[in-house]
Amino acid sequence: MREKVDILDTTLRDGEQSPGCGMNVANKLLVAKQLARLGVDIIEAGFPISSPGDFEAVSRIAQAIRGPRICALARTRKADIEAVVKALKKAERPRIHVFVATSDVHRTKKLRKSPEEILVMVDEHVRLAKSCIDDVQFSPEDATRTGIDFLKQVISVAIDAGANIINLPDTVGYSVGVEFPHMVGMVKKFLKRKNSHAVISVHCHNDLDLAVANTLAGIQAGARQFEGCILGIGERAGNAQLEAVVMALKTRCDFFGVQLGVHTKRLYETAHVVSSAIGKPIPDNLPIVGGNAFSHGAGIHQQGMLEDRRTYEIMKPQNVGWHGEATPLTNRSGHAGLENRLCALGYKMKSKTIDAIYPRFKSLADQKTYVYNDDLHLLMQEFFVEQMPESDKLIRYERVDYHRVKNALSATITMSQNDSLFEASGTGDGAVASVGDAIMKALEREKILPKDSVRVKEFNISKGTGGIEAVGLVNLVLENDRGIGYGRGSDTDVIVAFAKAMVAGINHLLQTPVQENNGI
Repeated sequence: MREKVDILDTTLRDGEQSPGCGMNVANKLLVAKQLARLGVDIIEAGFPISSPGDFEAVSRIAQAIRGPRICALARTRKADIEAVVKALKKAERPRIHVFVATSDVHRTKKLRKSPEEILVMVDEHVRLAKSCIDDVQFSPEDATRTGIDFLKQVISVAIDAGANIINLPDTVGYSVGVEFPHMVGMVKKFLKRKNSHAVISVHCHNDLDLAVANTLAGIQAGARQFEGCILGIGERAGNAQLEAVVMALKTRCDFFGVQLGVHTKRLYETAHVVSSAIGKPIPDNLPIVGGNAFSHGAGIHQQGMLEDRRTYEIMKPQNVGWHGEATPLTNRSGHAGLENRLCALGYKMKSKTIDAIYPRFKSLADQKTYVYNDDLHLLMQEFFVEQMPESDKLIRYERVDYHRVKNALSATITMSQNDSLFEASGTGDGAVASVGDAIMKALEREKILPKDSVRVKEFNISKGTGGIEAVGLVNLVLENDRGIGYGRGSDTDVIVAFAKAMVAGINHLLQTPVQENNGI
């Protein structure tokens, strides 16, 4: 009987901390439901103390999701633990994840604590967590840069205080070669000597592009839980890509000799749900779920595939739910065709929701020859933004007109809030600048935001699938004194796409700005 490896998905916690990957509460709940359908064992839903939005997201996920354990993060602070306990109050199977930095550089520079003080903190707060929630996971942050003797001391204190999962984070993706599995092996032997049945977990970052490799090496060395993120998102260069670890363990079960409880045929749809929620496209070359993952361009490869697909494919596309670009929809496609396609892409919705989306689809289909899967993901993202809490307070894009006046471009933007229309005109060196100027003038006139209070940190333009009729995609990162907001817009007119993205980003800033989080 093969031993089972549990999967802790931290897309909603560590993944969401990645710049540009922020999600509102509605999108987090959508992703959590999809992760439950995927069959992950634990969903790390967030870091409740970090912001009111994160607390609300964890609370709603804990109340709505049944099946997976729902986990939330806490530092070795009483207030953090109390926030987790309160947020997980309605969880069917709650888990609290307590962490503290243990490496010399973190301990001395960030925490300014002695080794003895760290041990006291671990003992006190793991015991407190255990008294509230029976399932306690402990992480010594930056474990791979922590001396092995002190690492064993910290783990020993955590075990004695009640932790039943010991997670070993390669927090900055530092481990190379045999270092990481060697550490996991030593911790495994140490726990055996203590007669502890605590599960070893691994959490690897991708700074040196080794997160997946180190995760697999950790499992081979005895870890029976791993942490990862859909699409490999996360701090800096990201976390271990969950899809890649899962399919490595499945494809090479002869080598690893373990089993998983995940439904691999839902990996593809899950990846697209997350991509839509964070407003970022899936790179073509991303393993397992990327557009080129099962595509073959070279003639010799194509010839081999015609003879036997095993020549150049080590796994079956259908085993991960991959179907590439399906036949695009048109303006003649009906409700049933749209519903079936959205279902295939991972969107499970009631008929009344399809009825609400269909006019948007028809409007897009009238502008384009074909509506591709990428177009549908964008359409759904825009729909989800409008389903945010307090949607009556949302600023809504209505229309934009722009034309040249002498040496400058002039733009007039019309927006609405709670069915009340307002507009303003702006000028700039180009269409984008003039539209941005018009939007901020309109918001200042309505006393919603001062004109110079918002800064554009990032601005990217790309295009969706197709040729000259392809949808233009605009992604923005906005910043003000409340935090960071993300906006995305799509339209066959890239200036309209920019206006939509700007309005979406403003809504994010006004309702659920992203705050800087701590984490492992």
